[in-house]
Amino acid sequence: MSRRTGTRSGDFLSYLFMLAMFIFFAGPLSYLLSMALRDKREIYRGVARYIPHNPTIDNFVTVLNNSYFPLYLWNGLKLAALSGLGVLIVALPAAYAFSRFQFRGKGLSMMGLLLFQMISPLVIMVPLYRYMNRLGLLDTHFAVTMVYIALGVPLATWLLKSTVDGIPRSLDEAAMIDGCNRFSVFWRIVLPLSAPGIASVFIITVIAGWSQFLVPFLLLTQNNLMPIGVGIFNFRGMQTDSSIQLLAAACLISVVPAIVAFLSLQRLILGAMTSGAVKG
Repeated sequence: MSRRTGTRSGDFLSYLFMLAMFIFFAGPLSYLLSMALRDKREIYRGVARYIPHNPTIDNFVTVLNNSYFPLYLWNGLKLAALSGLGVLIVALPAAYAFSRFQFRGKGLSMMGLLLFQMISPLVIMVPLYRYMNRLGLLDTHFAVTMVYIALGVPLATWLLKSTVDGIPRSLDEAAMIDGCNRFSVFWRIVLPLSAPGIASVFIITVIAGWSQFLVPFLLLTQNNLMPIGVGIFNFRGMQTDSSIQLLAAACLISVVPAIVAFLSLQRLILGAMTSGAVKG
């Protein structure tokens, strides 16, 4: 009985902790929704009630009908998707090499990736701006995408290495006995079997790119090139769209796609992040 009681107590504490975390993270979003559903009069009166007196979706309609906001959404999606593809192109061969080959400095190289991942983008903003300016790449999506890729490759390489580690080496050896070279093994054996991990890493990278603010804020100045994060910041200064309730609606629209994607694919994402963790 004591063991059952201890198990139930542990389960109760776990659920209580998850409930507390849900309230902690969902609270600001729910208040943002409350602000987005209020009209201008209720905002100006400073009404403190959590549930709006006269809920309205006019703020969402106004935001979506703005000529720039759909362009911000498209730019954000474009940059995030391109960076996700670029990260996979770079990180997949690197993960395969780290998983299958033994070479001098392998451990230091993997540690270097982790150290690079720990560097804040704030540290490199000034030299990055000067570097892109000399190359004539300011105000281009190409420059932003390249920086996104550089920031996303270290984590993606670690996650994909764990995925490749879970594929038996005997499959590589059998394919090479049948006449495949290393590239054929990588293309025909490793990539298909790594599909779930590849998909999850792509999703994680896209979500990270979607939420980026600092890099495009530094490298882009033209309004028609802004992604959603920087677009909302500029949206605040527009002459007719500077009200709090409109900003709340715009922020909520920008956040929802990432939340829906993560909640819908959380099993796939967590599976890739933990694959290989209990190997051996």
